[in-house]
Amino acid sequence: MSWDGHLPESREYRRILAGLGAAGIATFAQLYSPQGLLPTLARGLGVSPADAALSVSVATLGVALAVLPWSWVADRMGRLRAMQVAIVASTALGVLVALAPNLEVLLALRLVEGMALGGLPALAVTYLHDEVHAGHTASAAAAYISGTTIGGATGRLVAGPLAGLVGWRPALLTVAVVCALASVVFLRLMPRPRGYRPSGATVRTVADGMRASLRDPALIALYVQGALLMGGFVAVYNYLAFRLEGPEFSLPATVGSLIFAAYAAGTVSSRLTGRLVPRLGRRRVLVGGTVTMAAGAVLTLAGSLPLVVVGLLALTAGFFAAHATASAWVGARATTGRAQATALYNVAYYSGSALVGWVLGYAWSDRGWPAVVASVVGLAAAALTVAVAALPGTRDAPSPSRVADAVR
Repeated sequence: MSWDGHLPESREYRRILAGLGAAGIATFAQLYSPQGLLPTLARGLGVSPADAALSVSVATLGVALAVLPWSWVADRMGRLRAMQVAIVASTALGVLVALAPNLEVLLALRLVEGMALGGLPALAVTYLHDEVHAGHTASAAAAYISGTTIGGATGRLVAGPLAGLVGWRPALLTVAVVCALASVVFLRLMPRPRGYRPSGATVRTVADGMRASLRDPALIALYVQGALLMGGFVAVYNYLAFRLEGPEFSLPATVGSLIFAAYAAGTVSSRLTGRLVPRLGRRRVLVGGTVTMAAGAVLTLAGSLPLVVVGLLALTAGFFAAHATASAWVGARATTGRAQATALYNVAYYSGSALVGWVLGYAWSDRGWPAVVASVVGLAAAALTVAVAALPGTRDAPSPSRVADAVR
């Protein structure tokens, strides 16, 4: 009798979602915790905002460099085993980052830490498509994405206020401890995989999967979404704290870092995406999220702090709605080489984070916040143009490989 995947009423389905939620906390709390203390880090090390932001960019660059190798490792040893190795290695590296003696060592460790962390985002959505019934992968993927937003917010909200009180090193060490606890939860909860067995994949297998993905214009368009939208999103969170702690608002570091509580909007919107996509269609939800993100960025130009917060909430909700839709769409559309297809999305996603998140630091330093916002709106407009031109817009056009997938 064939096995079609875990259903929501099963104990294993609930354990998968809880385990991947813990993995999302462990991964993204580590990956983005320095973002919550960038002004403190810049002052403490005597560097520019763009140089301080390299602590985020080099880690996301490490993720981008590692996701394809992780997809090959996972094909050989299994998705779950690869994620287990990744989470243990990254947790150990997180402790070393907190003990780094200077910026150069910190950046080197962050690069390696990012490469270890790459095993989780590279494989999680692919793992869900292997283990969860096709009719429920949309909601399961949305639940995982919401877990990543909780992780991202946790790292920033723990590190930011603590850095203002005790310094950046103890703050990052505290985040590392939180991530270690979340890693233990992941390791204990995840059930034995049933939907995939290691295949002994070769480099040629990986290359064939990549070629198949890069021949599909719709997949390329989805990669563009990840790169452009993530780049703009990270840039806003990298540099808004500098504005809030600067002369315009003069907020203390412990208060300015609380902007990351806005991640709660992403947690809500990514969960809602799993319900909206079957009703409205993938492209409509993606477009709606992108437009909402751009509108939120414009609102942050306001001189009123409450309006800035509203804009940040809108930007965050819109971004995560678009990202949850695009990432699930990649896994559903790929007919061959699903691991490589989702890995390529993550390459684009984290490359955008690394490059745009760093470069827009010079826009902030040279022209101020309006230049950052104009850049983010331009990135969103470019992503929107590509989505409308290259992505199928009908609700009845699911992936050939996942006809039953609910994300349509």
